Amino acid sequence: MRYLLMIYGEEALEAKMSPEAMGELMEGYGTFSEELATSGAMQSSERLQPISSATTVRVRKGDTVTTDGPFAETKEQIGGFYLIDVPDLDAAITWAAKIPTAAYGSVEVRPIWEMDCDESTHPA
Repeated sequence: MRYLLMIYGEEALEAKMSPEAMGELMEGYGTFSEELATSGAMQSSERLQPISSATTVRVRKGDTVTTDGPFAETKEQIGGFYLIDVPDLDAAITWAAKIPTAAYGSVEVRPIWEMDCDESTHPA
């Protein structure tokens, strides 16, 4: 089963990290990513640009409205993700707990809703 592990942390806290602390964090991510890839569970992962580069899109009454930044003010922002394929939720949680940011932020584990995209149900 596929799960998206969404990594939330405080950008302000990370911005205050010393170069040494940030280096240790990135080293932890390198080790984690290598372990996950070696296991065969990793399908994809990306680090996201800061929340200040985000644009929120809404469609209201047929009009597309964009807003700079996030939809809502929150303490934690999504900083990246891993898409994994593991047997069950327990395995996904085990991987999520190993993500370095889980030590001070949070990791949301969300199952992927697999879609059947054959042409009879989803015409081009």
